[in-house]
Amino acid sequence: MSTSLLSKPFTDGLAQGVLRYQRCERCGAAQRLARYACTACGESTLGWHDAAGTGRVFSLTEVKRAPTDAFKAMAPYTLVLVDLDEGARLMGHGRAGMAIGDRVRASVFTLDGQPLIRFEPVQGG
Repeated sequence: MSTSLLSKPFTDGLAQGVLRYQRCERCGAAQRLARYACTACGESTLGWHDAAGTGRVFSLTEVKRAPTDAFKAMAPYTLVLVDLDEGARLMGHGRAGMAIGDRVRASVFTLDGQPLIRFEPVQGG
């Protein structure tokens, strides 16, 4: 099974505006990337689940040089790693001025025909 087939439920979810993550059916551990086996217990029965899309900023960086022409209009832009409330960690676009620990909510936007994740600050979070 290729990585693209392994992560197909995730990418299909993004195309529908839904964030999905894997969770071990044995121990309940959320996986940070699409996996064949649980990183906590080694069980190979992992299920895909819809995430609420809320979490906290774990890390962030500002991208000043766009990697492709499609991103040039956005540069400079902020990328954030977010620990979702369910335990998975995802990368997405953020807002300038975000800080580690900020509460955020995910949405999906399209750039050059590709669905991408955007995290917005949660007011009062």
